[in-house]
Amino acid sequence: MKKLNFITPKDLLDTYYKGFAQKQGWEAVISDDFKFVGGDMSKTEPIVGKQAYIDIIKRFSQLFQNMRPKQMIIDGDNACGIENYDYIFPNGKAINGDVATIWKVKNNKLDALTIFFDTIIFQVENLKRNNLEY
Repeated sequence: MKKLNFITPKDLLDTYYKGFAQKQGWEAVISDDFKFVGGDMSKTEPIVGKQAYIDIIKRFSQLFQNMRPKQMIIDGDNACGIENYDYIFPNGKAINGDVATIWKVKNNKLDALTIFFDTIIFQVENLKRNNLEY
């Protein structure tokens, strides 16, 4: 990542999403004590640490083929976004779905992320797989 004298939250998010979509190069903008809440929303305590988040994303990146940021609202050191994913599951099933993200920036790094998945997509696919109607 090119060193800038002043890095905006938009710069950080642009770098993150460009690298995330390519599945490489996003790690540089993550803080060492990064806080992540997501996946299982019944667990509200964050997973803390850059390496812990990297490990989660290594597993998650096996489930998506493409990712596109759709919308981003930035207010100071806070941001909210909507991203769109093309998921491909180990059984070969492909679906498309959106996620909502809430970001916090601290000391010129992405410092926290809470992610919300559109779980209805997964529920509908599960029903279809079991030959049930939604």
